[in-house]
Amino acid sequence: MTREEKQVVIESLTEKLKETPHFYITDASGFNVAQVNAFRRMCFEKGVEYRVYKNTLIQKALENLDTDYAAFSEQTLKGFSGIIFSPETSNLPAKIIKDFRKKLGKKETRPVFKGASIDSDLFIGEKNLEMLSTLKSKEELLGEIIGLLQSPAKNVISALKSGQDKLAGLVKTLSERES
Repeated sequence: MTREEKQVVIESLTEKLKETPHFYITDASGFNVAQVNAFRRMCFEKGVEYRVYKNTLIQKALENLDTDYAAFSEQTLKGFSGIIFSPETSNLPAKIIKDFRKKLGKKETRPVFKGASIDSDLFIGEKNLEMLSTLKSKEELLGEIIGLLQSPAKNVISALKSGQDKLAGLVKTLSERES
Protein backbone atom coordinates (compact mmCIF):
# COMPACT_ATOMS: atom_id res chain seq x y z
CA MET A 1 0.00 0.00 0.00
CA THR A 2 1.48 3.37 -1.00
CA ARG A 3 1.63 6.40 1.28
CA GLU A 4 -1.13 8.08 -0.68
CA GLU A 5 -3.38 5.05 -0.32
CA LYS A 6 -2.66 4.88 3.40
CA GLN A 7 -3.46 8.58 3.76
CA VAL A 8 -6.80 8.07 1.99
CA VAL A 9 -7.65 5.17 4.35
CA ILE A 10 -6.64 7.24 7.40
CA GLU A 11 -8.77 10.19 6.27
CA SER A 12 -11.83 8.03 5.56
CA LEU A 13 -11.40 6.18 8.88
CA THR A 14 -11.06 9.51 10.71
CA GLU A 15 -14.32 10.71 9.16
CA LYS A 16 -16.02 7.43 10.02
CA LEU A 17 -14.87 7.71 13.66
CA LYS A 18 -16.05 11.35 13.85
CA GLU A 19 -19.49 10.38 12.50
CA THR A 20 -19.85 7.33 14.74
CA PRO A 21 -20.26 8.12 18.44
CA HIS A 22 -19.87 4.46 19.48
CA PHE A 23 -17.16 2.09 18.29
CA TYR A 24 -15.68 -1.12 19.64
CA ILE A 25 -12.27 -2.61 18.87
CA THR A 26 -12.11 -6.39 18.79
CA ASP A 27 -9.65 -9.14 18.01
CA ALA A 28 -11.04 -11.91 15.83
CA SER A 29 -7.73 -13.65 15.23
CA GLY A 30 -8.00 -17.40 15.04
CA PHE A 31 -11.31 -17.31 13.19
CA ASN A 32 -11.56 -19.16 9.94
CA VAL A 33 -13.10 -17.46 6.90
CA ALA A 34 -16.58 -18.86 7.59
CA GLN A 35 -16.54 -17.58 11.18
CA VAL A 36 -15.38 -14.09 10.15
CA ASN A 37 -18.08 -13.97 7.47
CA ALA A 38 -20.71 -15.14 9.98
CA PHE A 39 -19.62 -12.43 12.44
CA ARG A 40 -19.75 -9.75 9.73
CA ARG A 41 -23.18 -11.00 8.64
CA MET A 42 -24.47 -10.86 12.22
CA CYS A 43 -23.16 -7.30 12.55
CA PHE A 44 -24.77 -6.30 9.25
CA GLU A 45 -28.12 -7.85 10.21
CA LYS A 46 -28.10 -5.88 13.48
CA GLY A 47 -27.31 -2.59 11.71
CA VAL A 48 -23.66 -2.13 12.65
CA GLU A 49 -20.54 -2.31 10.51
CA TYR A 50 -17.45 -4.44 11.18
CA ARG A 51 -14.21 -3.60 9.38
CA VAL A 52 -10.61 -4.73 9.84
CA TYR A 53 -7.77 -2.19 9.71
CA LYS A 54 -4.07 -2.17 10.39
CA ASN A 55 -3.29 -0.96 13.91
CA THR A 56 -1.05 1.87 12.67
CA LEU A 57 -3.87 3.20 10.47
CA ILE A 58 -6.34 3.07 13.37
CA GLN A 59 -3.83 4.82 15.63
CA LYS A 60 -3.24 7.64 13.14
CA ALA A 61 -6.99 8.08 12.63
CA LEU A 62 -7.54 8.25 16.41
CA GLU A 63 -4.79 10.89 16.67
CA ASN A 64 -6.79 13.07 14.27
CA LEU A 65 -9.78 13.16 16.65
CA ASP A 66 -10.41 15.75 19.38
CA THR A 67 -10.40 13.21 22.23
CA ASP A 68 -7.07 11.95 23.58
CA TYR A 69 -6.91 8.27 22.63
CA ALA A 70 -3.19 7.77 23.42
CA ALA A 71 -3.67 5.37 26.37
CA PHE A 72 -6.56 3.68 24.56
CA SER A 73 -4.40 3.07 21.46
CA GLU A 74 -1.50 1.83 23.53
CA GLN A 75 -3.60 -0.79 25.32
CA THR A 76 -5.95 -1.92 22.55
CA LEU A 77 -4.04 -1.73 19.28
CA LYS A 78 -2.03 -4.92 19.47
CA GLY A 79 -2.41 -7.94 17.24
CA PHE A 80 -5.38 -8.31 14.91
CA SER A 81 -7.84 -5.40 15.20
CA GLY A 82 -11.31 -4.92 13.82
CA ILE A 83 -13.69 -2.04 14.52
CA ILE A 84 -17.43 -2.33 15.05
CA PHE A 85 -19.09 0.98 14.19
CA SER A 86 -22.45 1.58 15.90
CA PRO A 87 -23.99 4.90 14.86
CA GLU A 88 -27.06 4.76 17.11
CA THR A 89 -26.94 2.23 19.94
CA SER A 90 -24.01 2.06 22.36
CA ASN A 91 -24.69 -1.40 23.78
CA LEU A 92 -25.49 -3.22 20.53
CA PRO A 93 -21.90 -4.24 19.62
CA ALA A 94 -21.39 -5.74 23.10
CA LYS A 95 -24.61 -7.73 22.70
CA ILE A 96 -23.52 -8.91 19.25
CA ILE A 97 -20.14 -10.09 20.60
CA LYS A 98 -21.84 -12.00 23.42
CA ASP A 99 -24.47 -13.50 21.08
CA PHE A 100 -21.82 -14.61 18.60
CA ARG A 101 -19.83 -16.26 21.38
CA LYS A 102 -22.96 -18.14 22.50
CA LYS A 103 -23.58 -19.22 18.94
CA LEU A 104 -20.05 -20.67 18.72
CA GLY A 105 -20.49 -22.34 22.11
CA LYS A 106 -17.87 -24.17 24.16
CA LYS A 107 -17.21 -21.15 26.37
CA GLU A 108 -15.82 -19.28 23.38
CA THR A 109 -14.05 -15.97 24.10
CA ARG A 110 -13.69 -14.83 20.51
CA PRO A 111 -14.00 -12.22 19.20
CA VAL A 112 -11.99 -10.73 22.02
CA PHE A 113 -13.22 -7.37 23.25
CA LYS A 114 -10.25 -4.98 23.39
CA GLY A 115 -11.93 -1.66 24.06
CA ALA A 116 -14.75 0.73 23.22
CA SER A 117 -15.39 4.43 22.88
CA ILE A 118 -18.92 5.43 23.78
CA ASP A 119 -19.52 9.14 23.31
CA SER A 120 -15.75 9.61 23.91
CA ASP A 121 -15.83 7.64 27.19
CA LEU A 122 -13.26 4.87 27.01
CA PHE A 123 -13.70 1.28 28.19
CA ILE A 124 -10.66 -0.99 27.96
CA GLY A 125 -10.49 -4.71 28.52
CA GLU A 126 -12.66 -7.81 28.48
CA LYS A 127 -13.92 -7.11 32.02
CA ASN A 128 -16.07 -4.22 30.68
CA LEU A 129 -17.95 -6.28 28.07
CA GLU A 130 -20.64 -7.58 30.45
CA MET A 131 -21.28 -4.09 31.82
CA LEU A 132 -21.48 -2.59 28.34
CA SER A 133 -23.92 -5.25 27.17
CA THR A 134 -26.31 -4.44 30.02
CA LEU A 135 -26.14 -0.66 29.53
CA LYS A 136 -29.44 0.76 28.43
CA SER A 137 -29.49 2.63 25.18
CA LYS A 138 -30.64 6.23 24.96
CA GLU A 139 -33.92 5.10 23.38
CA GLU A 140 -34.57 2.56 26.15
CA LEU A 141 -33.94 5.18 28.84
CA LEU A 142 -36.23 7.69 27.13
CA GLY A 143 -38.94 5.03 26.83
CA GLU A 144 -38.69 4.25 30.55
CA ILE A 145 -38.89 7.93 31.49
CA ILE A 146 -41.92 8.47 29.27
CA GLY A 147 -43.55 5.37 30.77
CA LEU A 148 -42.89 6.64 34.28
CA LEU A 149 -44.30 10.06 33.42
CA GLN A 150 -47.42 8.55 31.86
CA SER A 151 -48.05 6.12 34.71
CA PRO A 152 -49.67 8.56 37.20
CA ALA A 153 -51.94 10.02 34.52
CA LYS A 154 -53.01 6.53 33.42
CA ASN A 155 -53.76 5.57 37.03
CA VAL A 156 -55.96 8.66 37.54
CA ILE A 157 -57.82 8.05 34.28
CA SER A 158 -58.43 4.38 35.06
CA ALA A 159 -59.62 5.25 38.58
CA LEU A 160 -62.04 7.81 37.17
CA LYS A 161 -63.31 5.37 34.58
CA SER A 162 -63.80 2.58 37.10
CA GLY A 163 -65.53 5.00 39.47
CA GLN A 164 -67.79 6.16 36.67
CA ASP A 165 -68.84 2.58 35.94
CA LYS A 166 -69.56 1.94 39.63
CA LEU A 167 -71.57 5.13 39.95
CA ALA A 168 -73.57 4.33 36.82
CA GLY A 169 -74.19 0.81 38.12
CA LEU A 170 -75.39 2.13 41.49
CA VAL A 171 -77.74 4.63 39.87
CA LYS A 172 -79.14 1.94 37.62
CA THR A 173 -79.62 -0.49 40.52
CA LEU A 174 -81.33 2.19 42.62
CA SER A 175 -83.61 3.18 39.75
CA GLU A 176 -84.63 -0.45 39.22
CA ARG A 177 -85.44 -0.91 42.93
CA GLU A 178 -87.81 2.03 43.03
CA SER A 179 -89.95 0.66 40.20
